[in-house]
Amino acid sequence: MRMVNCVVLKREAEGLDIPPYPGELGERIYENVSKQGWLDWLNRLTTIINENQLSTADPSNVALIEQHMRGFLFSEGDMGAAPEGFAAAGGKK
Repeated sequence: MRMVNCVVLKREAEGLDIPPYPGELGERIYENVSKQGWLDWLNRLTTIINENQLSTADPSNVALIEQHMRGFLFSEGDMGAAPEGFAAAGGKK
């Protein structure tokens, strides 16, 4: 089992089996994000797509999604936080 120091969970956790995204960003995620951290991102991604009515087929939407991804995973830029008023399932606003 491959372990990484996960930047999302802020602790050591089981690493991904393969880079989950193409290119340099995918390699960076592979080296620094755990399986659980990636699942946390995928859950947030669903919210981002739904809240903003984005399409992964639109290149400008993909660029926006990448900005959110960098914000969520690596705290880069001003994106990545939960949408205003968002509460996780079972959580409170």
